[in-house]
Amino acid sequence: VVKEKNRMGECPVWEERENALIYVDINSQKVCRWSPLTNEVQSVSLDARVGSVALRQCGGYVIALGTRFAFLDWDTQAVTTILELEQDKPNNRFNDGKVDPKGRFFAGTMAEETSPGVRARRQGALYTLFPDHSVIKQLDLVDISNGLDWSLDHRTFFHIDSLAYAVHAFSYDVHTGKIACPKLLYHLEREERMPDGMCIDAEGKLWVACIDGGRVIRVDPETGKRIQTVRLPTPRITSCCFGGKDYSEMYVTSAYDGLDETTLAKEPHAGEIFKITGLGVKGIPQNFYAA
Repeated sequence: VVKEKNRMGECPVWEERENALIYVDINSQKVCRWSPLTNEVQSVSLDARVGSVALRQCGGYVIALGTRFAFLDWDTQAVTTILELEQDKPNNRFNDGKVDPKGRFFAGTMAEETSPGVRARRQGALYTLFPDHSVIKQLDLVDISNGLDWSLDHRTFFHIDSLAYAVHAFSYDVHTGKIACPKLLYHLEREERMPDGMCIDAEGKLWVACIDGGRVIRVDPETGKRIQTVRLPTPRITSCCFGGKDYSEMYVTSAYDGLDETTLAKEPHAGEIFKITGLGVKGIPQNFYAA
């Protein structure tokens, strides 16, 4: 549905109030907004790589870029820094993020590659930005903090550390926002490659984007089993969310960074955004950051 190619399209969010899909292109340092009505893509350029974007209750967005949390005013394109983190780790940046059921913004960090396929291990962390702008560190020694979501009963937090090739489930206290007691939920099969972004559907099942696996998979958290696979026409599938007027459409982002010229020539859809219909299941609206 979006032909404008992204170097590293990520973190799609359906914004009901704008009837639009918000997403980031991490490596192009942009937050983008696509209207299905006009088919137009608007974007705001930033001064650092932006890992994630989320809706803000009072309008505009909360973003995680570089190693800081900030607000983005779409109309003026103004960026207001809330807090700088990890200033002792110049090679780190924020990656995926999402707002929890009580309006707190969870986002995690990762070390950038120093050369292709080479990165310092266990440099990342997972943080929670509260509505009062205070921050706590939830996890440490993470490789690539990635996809995240919450169970429908708000008692479980799901999180992906990509280099663990797995989805983990944590107990989650909705009152304090704290997570605890991680356990392995699903380990990806070899052909599924590496897990990236993730979302939950209205039946409580998880959808995981498989980067370099060219697919999204549906996992049942109750059984820890994969129950569905949807293949897409390009390998670097990065994230997914539900949207559309009744949340029955799934939007899937992809990337072309990381593909060599020979592969790119064979992958005309790399970096585009796709819409999957007919899944027979709906999603749920995104939460708003409560400040």
